[in-house]
Amino acid sequence: MHELSWKISCYRRATPHKLARVTRRVTSFPHGEFVTASHSDPRFTERRNPRTADIDLASPREIVDLLHAEDRFVLDAVATQRDAIARAIELAEQAFRAGGRLFYIGAGTSGRLGVLDASECPPTFGTDPDMVQGIIAGGLPALTQSQEGAEDVVADGAAAMEARHVGARDFVLGIAASGTTPYVRGALERAAALGAHTGILACSPPADSLLALVDVAILPITGAEAVTGSTRMKAGTATKLVLNAISTGAMIRIGKTFGNLMVDLRAMSAKLVDRGERVVMEVTGVERAEARRFIGEAGGSVRIAIVMQQRGFTRGEAERALHDAGGVVRRVLPNAPPPVA
Repeated sequence: MHELSWKISCYRRATPHKLARVTRRVTSFPHGEFVTASHSDPRFTERRNPRTADIDLASPREIVDLLHAEDRFVLDAVATQRDAIARAIELAEQAFRAGGRLFYIGAGTSGRLGVLDASECPPTFGTDPDMVQGIIAGGLPALTQSQEGAEDVVADGAAAMEARHVGARDFVLGIAASGTTPYVRGALERAAALGAHTGILACSPPADSLLALVDVAILPITGAEAVTGSTRMKAGTATKLVLNAISTGAMIRIGKTFGNLMVDLRAMSAKLVDRGERVVMEVTGVERAEARRFIGEAGGSVRIAIVMQQRGFTRGEAERALHDAGGVVRRVLPNAPPPVA
């Protein structure tokens, strides 16, 4: 058997002790992570991964196997942070209900993922674009082209908080795969000074001084990447999972869904028009033409259309009922969501 294939096979069924013999003497860390005992960066995300040391000799299928094996660590790492993620959802909900905002701030891959999650909230949940905002070191050009050095300027992170008038009603989540990004630290220090709630999402343990600064620390330790230092891989996947959970969880809590149906979307494209009509049809049992009519009378709001149809309310009455219920449709309607077929 090819030497690399043999290593992959051993990895799949090896205990940590057997794996150590397959590669070389290593030091073990949480979540199945192994790093070389010497010449190692203190940041887990920057260390070499002995499991993929010969990846440059691999065939395409062997590369897939190696990368897939590494990705298996991600879900377990994120699962260890369930309480911290739940706390972040609470802080985001608290911010929204107070009229505040959720900010993601990061550099490189971390910043791009924050901008991505923020930009998906308006089409998914019908939110105002200001409600969830992603900030990336280097600004918009950094979304498509690396802005080297932007992450190293502490003052720029602080300035980003000032420019957006961050205050006590807001929640600022710093994203730093390595846990050490100066730009992110500068933003969190300034946000905390301005009275905002703060959090850090990192895939390598941050300094104690940074942990002492924040209200919540989400630390899915994904370990050394398959390609050393390429945090767009395991760390990026973990980051995306966590951000999905925070934004989706907070939106659910403020009533953006009825059961698991998105009911606060706004029909601003052919796809969303179709989705909105199908949601109204499923919840209310009316035909498409009738669903379309209710959505039109509701000003394009699926959530308001459903309440109008189910309760016989005018648009104004539906809006007031939802406001009094904290936006949660289930508190207004007499019936539960339809069962899943």
